[in-house]
Amino acid sequence: MNASLQLLEQLIARPSVTPEDAGCQDLLAERLGGIGFQVQHLDFADTRNIWLRRGTQAPLLTFLGHTDVVPPGPLEAWHTPPFTPTIKNGDLYGRGAADMKSGIACFVTACERFIAAHPEHHGSIAVMLTSDEEGPATNGVVKVVEVLQQRGEKIDWCLVGEPSSDQRIADVIRVGRRGSLCAVLTVHGVQGHVAFPEKANNPIHGFAPALAELTRESWCNGNQFFPPTSLQVSNINSGTGAENILPGSVDVLFNLRFSPELDEQTIKRRTRAILDRHGIEYDLSWRLSGSPFLTKKGALLDAAHAAIEAVTGHKARNDTGGGTSDGRFIAPTGAQVIELGPSNATIHKVNEHVSIADLEPLSRIYEQILIKLLTHTP
Repeated sequence: MNASLQLLEQLIARPSVTPEDAGCQDLLAERLGGIGFQVQHLDFADTRNIWLRRGTQAPLLTFLGHTDVVPPGPLEAWHTPPFTPTIKNGDLYGRGAADMKSGIACFVTACERFIAAHPEHHGSIAVMLTSDEEGPATNGVVKVVEVLQQRGEKIDWCLVGEPSSDQRIADVIRVGRRGSLCAVLTVHGVQGHVAFPEKANNPIHGFAPALAELTRESWCNGNQFFPPTSLQVSNINSGTGAENILPGSVDVLFNLRFSPELDEQTIKRRTRAILDRHGIEYDLSWRLSGSPFLTKKGALLDAAHAAIEAVTGHKARNDTGGGTSDGRFIAPTGAQVIELGPSNATIHKVNEHVSIADLEPLSRIYEQILIKLLTHTP
């Protein structure tokens, strides 16, 4: 059995639903601590974080990941128990198999082989793990980065093991992500009887034209690296449940995934201008989940492309699609950040799985990146 598969099975068997870690980080600390990594736990509130570093000199290559997983959902929909790793038809099933315990397993085994072959490598290697990436992400990587900055530890290169592959292993490298801005809107009206609308103020009717304008708005056209900005409504709630009562308010949740052509303040200003034009009474609050970032070029991206071609024989394409990742907390420090991991076809789904045949190539790609960045081997 290959080492990455063996470790991945051990990780899946730990039911680490956000914000639980369920012993994953302790398992990894034991393995990496045994090959010279210094182990530091940086826990905040209910979130477990770990910083493992081998070496003290620059440059610093950091593997970033999360040990938490999303809830499994309805157990009856799973073919096999979600926290019992099960091999079937060449795939390994279990919650977290793709997102993102396979990435973690592969970069740990890559580090083990690399250090065995290059014990005197130059620079430093680090592994940063959190248990709240799938949750609010308030006590995880963002807090660890603050600690590192306070003591002057600078990450030069950050490889996030999130599932980035599309049709085959390592065919996509995420070189950036769109920003994510979340909004909570409450539109106020006056509750009343449906038979006497003149004595009430239906906030749904009042908001409908504003909603149409918000969703039709051309926020930006994107650029050569990013698609146009998109506003999407995720929830609308109103009313008492009775068919003869006009609601007194309507609650709306929406999100904008935005390119670097926009910024947070511009989006807020333009949103309020649209709402104000329609003369509705409202309250609006915002939460910035992450700003857009992009790694256009650099040693890390060059090493990743070369490693992928050497191991798989094919070329990868750069991409900025998908949601957010914890890379958004590393990029503002000036580090080069990319995401490279297994297939994302089944992430967050029931019967999540990863192809066993993809594990060894992914681990070898990570190992080649280490060789290209932290040795003088061509």
